[in-house]
Formats: sequence, C-alpha cells, structure tokens
Amino acid sequence: MTQTASVWLVVLLALLAANLPFVSNRLFAVYALTQPKNLAIRLGEMVVWYFLIGGLGLYLEQRSGQIAPQGWEFYAITGALFITFAFPGFTWRYLFKHRP
Repeated sequence: MTQTASVWLVVLLALLAANLPFVSNRLFAVYALTQPKNLAIRLGEMVVWYFLIGGLGLYLEQRSGQIAPQGWEFYAITGALFITFAFPGFTWRYLFKHRP
C-alpha cells in the first residue's frame, strides 16, 4: 500500500469512526444496550475510536518507514480534527428533529 493510500485510508476510517457513536445506538456498533446511550457514553466511545484509529495510523506509518516524533501539538490537532469529523453525526443525532 502506498503512503498516499494509507493516509486516505486513515482519514476515511477516522471520518466513519467519529460519526459511528452518534449514528448507532449500540455500544461500539456491536453490543445492544438496555437503555439509550447518553452524550457521555457517546463521547467516551468516540475517545476509544480515536485511539483505535490512531493506533492503526501508527501501525501503517511504522510499516512504511521510520515513525516521526510527535509532541502534544500533534495529538491536540488530531483530536480537534476527530471532533470536527464527528460534527455531521452529532448534528444528525441532537440537532435534527426525529419523528417516531
């Protein structure tokens, strides 16, 4: 896999994973819950997805060559980008009116 393809793969998976907690009522899109998820559970799930996608990106970077050193700035920017990616799912879940 080329470096460009692996970057786009991570970006697309991050976009999907950031919206998954807001689209699905299941925990990690697998486990059915007895009560509906609240915002705190959705945000916690989003943090777990952030670290999973980040681990995948780290693996792909390690596979393609030497890993570049990252400081706190890198994690602040990628966290903000992940939150930005979650905006469509958040908007759909909390700002649109859902009719039964």
